Amino acid sequence: MSRWKNLLLFLSIIGPGIITASIDNDASGITTYSVAGARYGYLFLWMLIPITIVLIVVQEMVARMGVITGKGLSDLIRENYGLKITFFMMMVLLVANFGTTTAEFAGWAASMEMFGLSKYIMVPFGALFIWVLVTRGSYRVIEGALLVACLIYFGYVFSAFMAAPKWEQVLQSTFVPQVKMEPEFVMLSIAIIGTTVTPWMQFYLQSSIAEKGVGKENYNVSKLDVIVGCLITNIIAFFIIVTCATTLFPNNIRINEAHEAALALTPFAGRHASTLFAVSLANASILGAIVVPLATAYYICEAMGWEAGVNKKFKEAPQFMWIYTALIVVSALLVLIPDAPLVLLMILSSLLNGILLPFVLIFALSLVNNPRIMGEYVNSKVYNYISWATVFVLISLTLTLLFMNVAHVKQ
Repeated sequence: MSRWKNLLLFLSIIGPGIITASIDNDASGITTYSVAGARYGYLFLWMLIPITIVLIVVQEMVARMGVITGKGLSDLIRENYGLKITFFMMMVLLVANFGTTTAEFAGWAASMEMFGLSKYIMVPFGALFIWVLVTRGSYRVIEGALLVACLIYFGYVFSAFMAAPKWEQVLQSTFVPQVKMEPEFVMLSIAIIGTTVTPWMQFYLQSSIAEKGVGKENYNVSKLDVIVGCLITNIIAFFIIVTCATTLFPNNIRINEAHEAALALTPFAGRHASTLFAVSLANASILGAIVVPLATAYYICEAMGWEAGVNKKFKEAPQFMWIYTALIVVSALLVLIPDAPLVLLMILSSLLNGILLPFVLIFALSLVNNPRIMGEYVNSKVYNYISWATVFVLISLTLTLLFMNVAHVKQ
């Protein structure tokens, strides 16, 4: 009987960690992995091991703050560092996440057109569907829908096996690091790391744990939830790279978007593999379009001291609901405009996220090491060494990414 109780306890607590990490494989993330596999074969597989460790470290730290304090990250930043700093950070994140949300709808539109469906029908339908789900549903309903949708990501696993890779080469590239000192390889390396740890993830994870009401007594279950989520997201990334590396790389097929990868798979891995890839892209895009605006509404409302939560009604949390609604409507409309500057928005989004990420992590580290806030649950010395090393690496990579993007725009 105790085993069944433990299982029910686990099932009642899991969700925030798995959902947050899985949504990290959104349209832009899938594009990055697809391009990396198509252009460099299996060379990037080894990077997923240290990236997984980094993701676990950062996400567990944020999840622990959510469990212990019962508050969101932006709420804690406002309380401890003042409204001005918090307001500026929230506004930059709002612009960045607007670009990200637009990219999600662009991915949804592209995947729908692959099935012969007009984006002028499917984008408004998708926007209406997720708006109704969030504004009319409860936290439990939304979390359940997101968890079920996360299972569709395993379509990438099946696509990889259909591509019939040479598993000896796959294993060798996974455990034997290989590096090419050329600009494109460096750029993709930074992009792969940058698409794994993003500012919105930290805010959403902590806010969703706080809203779910996970207590200290269930901290270990929440920690397991985070670890499982981080492992799943990078396993999916692994198989996306394997799929494109097996089919597209040997045939020198260069792609720039994830939907191009799905289309290109058909001659080499079969129609079913291509369809699975496309369905998974559509799933990832619509999930990202749900969670990124949701994360934005959470942290802006927490920062300003407004009511927030999907369990609230419009009258109870008007700012939360209107911010979410505005992001969905404006992003969807922008995708429908012919020749809209979507690429520019995606670059701007990447730059803003890159600039803010180190600051977000530094704030998080200072908060999690404050005994007044965390009590006995502050970081250990070893954990701090790992965390600050992660921050140092991320700052270095972010500055490099910023420099390379600015240089590219000037050209």
